[in-house]
Amino acid sequence: MSDREPPRRRVPGPARPGGQRRPGPGARPARRPGAPRPGGSRPLRLGSPRPRLRMVSLALTLVMAAFVVRLLQVQAVDASAYAAKAEQNRYVGRTLAATRGGITDRNGVELATSVDAYDITADPTMFTRAATKVSDAPEQAGALLGPILDQSPDTVARKLRTKNTRYTLLAHRRTPQVWKQIKDLKTTLAAKAETDRSAVNFLAGVLAVPASKRVYPNGDLAAGILGWVNADGKGGGGVEQQLNKELSGKDGKIRYAQSGGRQVPTVGSTETPAVAGSDVELTIDRDIQWAAQNAIAEQVKKSKADRGYVIVQDTRTGEVLAMADSPGFDPNDLSQASAAALGNAALQDAYEPGSTAKVMSMAAVLEENVATPGTHVVVPNRLHRGDRLFQDDVDHATWNLTLNGVLAKSSNIGTILAAGQLGKTQKEANKVLYSYLRKFGIGGYTGLDFPGETRGILAPADKWSTSQQYTIPFGQGVSINAMQAASVYSTIANGGVRVEPTLVRGAKGPDGRFAPVAQPKRTRVVSAKTAKTLAQMLESVVDDEEGTGAKARIPGYRVAGKTGTANRVDPATGKYHGYTSSFAGFAPADKPRITVYCAIQNATRGSYFGGQICGPIYKQVMEFALKTLQIPPTGAGAANLPVSFTP
Repeated sequence: MSDREPPRRRVPGPARPGGQRRPGPGARPARRPGAPRPGGSRPLRLGSPRPRLRMVSLALTLVMAAFVVRLLQVQAVDASAYAAKAEQNRYVGRTLAATRGGITDRNGVELATSVDAYDITADPTMFTRAATKVSDAPEQAGALLGPILDQSPDTVARKLRTKNTRYTLLAHRRTPQVWKQIKDLKTTLAAKAETDRSAVNFLAGVLAVPASKRVYPNGDLAAGILGWVNADGKGGGGVEQQLNKELSGKDGKIRYAQSGGRQVPTVGSTETPAVAGSDVELTIDRDIQWAAQNAIAEQVKKSKADRGYVIVQDTRTGEVLAMADSPGFDPNDLSQASAAALGNAALQDAYEPGSTAKVMSMAAVLEENVATPGTHVVVPNRLHRGDRLFQDDVDHATWNLTLNGVLAKSSNIGTILAAGQLGKTQKEANKVLYSYLRKFGIGGYTGLDFPGETRGILAPADKWSTSQQYTIPFGQGVSINAMQAASVYSTIANGGVRVEPTLVRGAKGPDGRFAPVAQPKRTRVVSAKTAKTLAQMLESVVDDEEGTGAKARIPGYRVAGKTGTANRVDPATGKYHGYTSSFAGFAPADKPRITVYCAIQNATRGSYFGGQICGPIYKQVMEFALKTLQIPPTGAGAANLPVSFTP
């Protein structure tokens, strides 16, 4: 056997793709494939999925990042702002109106009160196209609500189109009957909308808020005193305006969650309760007010006068028992009232009083000890003073009168002569008379603090014209209001002490406690002796056959009074036209309790003399007041001071 190895046997390797075998050791390198032969197929190669996966992942990452950023903005950065906006859209607030206090007379009889009412409101967002699927929902609702609310459909529609709010007021303080009409209409529309998908409940967003409405149970009685409440719930005149703060109370507030225009009861609310207003008690007596108002209204109508007023006052306390105007107005329905009748003419009209003012000249003469009731005064038919020739209201021969007779017969000439004795010169006399007029309250406010009250016109003595020096003593050339005139006679009746008049006795707050008003200011004007003498002189005006006030006599009672007939300045032209007729007095004359003053402006039918048309009103009202207050006659005889003398 040979030492050489036998030759190795080649073992074929594994076949390569394409049927080629992997070359073994020493094999030739495989040839590169050439161009595909015509008619041959190229192998399909799939792209790598990794780039697409990267892009999708990146997009998802960006989207998630945007969500995260927005979430952080909403929940962290702008959380409070979005919470506030959500709170605003979800929660609504409204005012809780305080119940207005009532007004009563001195006996507790209601003169003004408040009853249930509703403020008709709406949510404007419930009238949009998005909410109703129609573009004219506000107009449709306006057409339905306009006649019920006494407003034009356009006005209602305009309110319903208010933007950026969920609350708008459609009408103030409507009666429960009005709200019932709207509710019934809403129910009908809602039922129709349930059965007919094309139907729309145009009133779904109309709501009502409980409120109160001012009511005056006695109609026009004491309207000039009470005033009225305007659409905003505030006093528009009279005591309603004067004491608006006390009567109004304090409104409250409520804030609650709502949905679909309704409160969500399961969600909490915040509320500040309203505080009711105080009840005000006046000094007037309803029955006496009615008697005064009825009497003056009848006479104004009978005389075809422009207007008239009657005041009844307690002489001792200064309390006003009645203050009546004619024509008046009904505060329940101001739409029927004339502008001229609104307000309180007894306090707002300034006019020349005429002869009722002579009592102040006589008070000055007596107090200054210039004369006595029995002093002789020769009264000629005419008196030349300054640049004028004066006369009395009747043509007469020379009168031989006492000072008492000058007042009883209401002589202008006699008054000029008496007042001229107040000083050594006319200028000095003017100053003295002026000081007494001011003490009686002329030229100043009465103390009532009533809205629109006039203080009248009284020029300083050194500013009196030549004419005024002689006309002011008998009530021309000076202007007053009716309350000032009544207060003059109450001062004399009260022993010469002026008590500021009052209209309010006090108020009862929400706690039920009654708080009386402060005592009125008292001022000594003349002595008690002078006041008593004047009262006796005023009796002669009524009781003496030569007096001018016979129509004011009251059987069984001693009556003190004074007539007045003054030339009247027409407010429209500023010139003298017509007359102011008046009568003032008190009773019982020897123990005074009640003062009554009456004035009528520009009577155009029948007599215009104060004693003729105001004397009967004085009698009618005074008799009623004496009986109502149960004031008996004193039983004493009249003073019967002499009126004339024999030369």
